[in-house]
This record gives sequence, structure tokens and C-alpha cells, in this order.
Amino acid sequence: MTAARPPRQRPQKKQRKGRSSPGAPAGAAGGRPRRVLPLLIATIAALAVASTSAGVYAALTTDGSGGHAASPGGSHGDAPPSAGQGDPVKVVDEGQVAPLRRVVPPDVLAAEAGSISAAKIAKIAKLKRVRDVVAVAGGAVQLQGRQVNAFAVDPSSFRSWTPPGTAKRTDLWAALAADRFVVSPDAAKQLQLTKGYEYPVVGRTIPKLTMGGSGDLGLPGINMLVSKKSGTQMGLVPNVAVLVNAPGVSPAKVVTAVRKILGRGANVVNLHDAKYQSSGTGGKANSYLDLYKQAATSCPGLSWTVLAAIGQVESDHGRNAGRSSAGALGPMQFMPATWKSYGVDGDGDGKADIMNPYDAIPGAAKYLCANGAGRGGQQLYRAIWHYNHADWYVQKVLNLARAYAARYN
Repeated sequence: MTAARPPRQRPQKKQRKGRSSPGAPAGAAGGRPRRVLPLLIATIAALAVASTSAGVYAALTTDGSGGHAASPGGSHGDAPPSAGQGDPVKVVDEGQVAPLRRVVPPDVLAAEAGSISAAKIAKIAKLKRVRDVVAVAGGAVQLQGRQVNAFAVDPSSFRSWTPPGTAKRTDLWAALAADRFVVSPDAAKQLQLTKGYEYPVVGRTIPKLTMGGSGDLGLPGINMLVSKKSGTQMGLVPNVAVLVNAPGVSPAKVVTAVRKILGRGANVVNLHDAKYQSSGTGGKANSYLDLYKQAATSCPGLSWTVLAAIGQVESDHGRNAGRSSAGALGPMQFMPATWKSYGVDGDGDGKADIMNPYDAIPGAAKYLCANGAGRGGQQLYRAIWHYNHADWYVQKVLNLARAYAARYN
């Protein structure tokens, strides 16, 4: 049902400028510890159905610019905003791990049979339009008599590379910091794992680790995370895989460039391939793509592609969600005063958090719908104009929406 049109709020003009988020466990047989199995490169792709990727999908710009536009209810001049990395965004700040400051969605996953050299990692980082690269240790280990692919990570930094719903769960990252392990929901179910129980993990050594919880990891074929300390103890291979974030460029081009650097023996995966996309479990959105689609259903007639386009222009899908010069905040860049009227508790945690994409994206849908976006045509144009009082902004959003529709629909 389309919401009634609210009284128009007075625009809050802001100046744009560059910017300087059981059962008892099955035990391993006694005797001499086995060496860790090499990471099964082919398995990364083969297990993708059970462990699909998530996170923000690549931007579809013609100029490659991201960064903020005006917030809902705001306006500014005729020139498009300049792109900027933006200040770190504080989303959560508690426990043994560093706060989640920004989203770093992986576009490409690459792995080798052995360690990737520092020189190759540096070359990947220097590729045009690559913004972030993280290298992780990994390998195949045995858990409950089954082989699983594990990454050893720093919980304070790696959480940014996981889907929004997982990244914000401080309990999972605090568990990793305490040398517990985290698995995907599929692995937890298939291996009949229970949180708080201790299990032997068979690698080069056989440490007994406690399950700290489960959450979508967003990486095909990777179904277990352990701490760096545990990974070293088990003999996981250092720098066996890299994740690459390259907003505003075709992931397929990044795959080609990374494969050229790593050589023919490497397995390089485009995480935006349809087979790696999912809508989560139990209807829970796992990615910004899911969130845009889910939020659009609250406003009949509004296409998710419009929300995706606005999310790209406003914050590059959460990458640049910090406070603007006028005080706008979050992945959809709401002014706090506007958020008081249109904020939504999208994830049911009891609060409408302007910084939380699970709240901000449905909040944007609510704001657009209240201004007639569901009726299409000129009403949609006016609704987007209300989001940012500039015709260039409306045209950019509509053009991006068409690009998203062409790519994903």
C-alpha cells in the first residue's frame, strides 16, 4: 500500500566538498597427526551452491565515481558530487574486536595451491580501479570427519569483507578473537555442530576448538573461519587466497587481470556470477542486492533498481557512508531530522539505525514511496527529486537504474 504523501520538508541545503563501516563431537583417530590437506582450488567453485557469495555488488557507472549525493530532503548545486574515500564509519564498537567501520564488498576471489607471493599481491593492489585487497591463510581441514575449506583471518579487519548481516554480528567476531571457530549455516547443519561445543579440527595438528557460531560468509566454497593463531597452529597455508574489491569496473575484467598476474594454475572467481548470488536463508537478506530487492516490495510499483541506483550514488553501497559536510549519515545518506520521520527498524532489533543498511535501505523505500515513487512516470521523477533537489541527480539515478535492470533482470 502506498503511503500518504507527507507535508514537504524544507530542504536542507548543503555544500559539497571532497572527503578527507548435540551430540558429542566425533573425535579424530589417535596416532600421528596428519599434515594439513592443500586447499582444494577446484572445490572453491564446486561448493559454491552450498556457500554462495554475498556483499555489495559492483557499481555500474560510466565515470566510475562514487561518494555522496544530497541526503533526502537536501539540495545543492548543478554539478555532480566529487568522489571520495570518506571517513571511517562507526557501526558497532564493543567486545574484543575493532568496530566495523566500513563495508568492503569482495568482487573477486582468487586462490593458488601454495602461498601467493607478496610481489603478486602488490601487483593486484596496483591494478587500475582496485581499491582494497586482503590476503588470507587457508587450507582444507577435517571437521566431524568431513573435509571443509577454512580461512584463517584477523576478525577486526576481515569482518568488513563479509555480508552486512554477518559483519555487524560482533558476537561472531569476538568468538574468532577468542580462538573459537565460525562456520557457514550450511556447514553447521550438515556437520551437526552446536555452538559452545568443542570439536577436534584435523590439520597438521589436531587442536580442539569451540564453535563460536555460524553466519553467512559470502564466499563460495569457504565454509569455516578460524583465528590467525589457530590457522598457524593447524598449518594453514599463508596467503593462499586474496579477495579483491574494485568498485566501478566490470568484475570480469578484474578476473582477467588477476588471472594474468597469478598464472594459469590459479583459480579466480567472479563473485558476481549469478550462480554465486543468493537471497539468504529463511528470507534473510545477505547482501545489498538482496536488501534493495526486499525493501522495494514495501512500495508496490517501485523497482529495486531505483534503490540500488540511489545506494550507489549516495554511498557506493555503503563504502562511503560517513557523515557528509551537512551532517547526512549512513549508506542512504539521510539527514538525522528526516530519519526521525522515515527511519525503519528493518532487522527487528528494536531500533532504527541510520547507519545500518538493514534499516536505511527500507527507510529510503519508505521515503520514496511517501513521495509517490510507486506510481512511476513523473511521480517517480519527482520522488527522486525530493531525495536530492537536482535534475542531474534524477537523471543519473534513472540511468543507473536502467543499467541495473539490464544487468540483473
